[in-house]
Amino acid sequence: MSGRTARACGKASLDFWATTLSGIALVGMLALAPNSLCSQEKSQKDPGKDKELSVTVHGPDTDAGLIVSARATAKEAGLPIYPGSIPHKDRDKDDSPAAKLGLWGSSFGFKLVVLKMESKDTPRKVADYYQKALAKYGPVLDCTNAARTQEASDDKSNKLTCGDDKPDKGGMLFKAGTKEKQHIVGVQPNGAGTVFQLLYIEARGEQKRPA
Repeated sequence: MSGRTARACGKASLDFWATTLSGIALVGMLALAPNSLCSQEKSQKDPGKDKELSVTVHGPDTDAGLIVSARATAKEAGLPIYPGSIPHKDRDKDDSPAAKLGLWGSSFGFKLVVLKMESKDTPRKVADYYQKALAKYGPVLDCTNAARTQEASDDKSNKLTCGDDKPDKGGMLFKAGTKEKQHIVGVQPNGAGTVFQLLYIEARGEQKRPA
């Protein structure tokens, strides 16, 4: 999966992914359909709205699978939860404050983890916390007011750039890692407090199942 695809995914919000997970799951199922004669493992959990779907296909020339879940953890996102914060859910939307997607085949792998949280602290304080947390993955990019450069369109380089990624109006956006493994934090004012999103995007060509 190209760096361009990973950058495009980086621009998507939690709301977008939460409402399209079912569609992605269908696409994944169709992609796995030709291997229906091979060994398949399926599991599906649906305790209320805490949904999870997992399908794995094994065959002589195929190792593929799909995971779609409305559950995700800070460990999977690779970042700590801001102290005192709680899951955020928009009052006018029937979505989940977390989402996880994994899709892999013999020659590719893709993983997306999203957490949406809220805090009573100011956006600046939350942003400072996550800039320090992101530093474990290398230089931290502040994409809040970053201008697009020629380097951002170079798909051959694994160096992470802001590219077209930018926060919603009044917000802040930070990134660290590589094009194949991106850690992204979006911070947005929410009254006197803050709403923030933690994203982990992994896109690779290795023959591995996303962890």
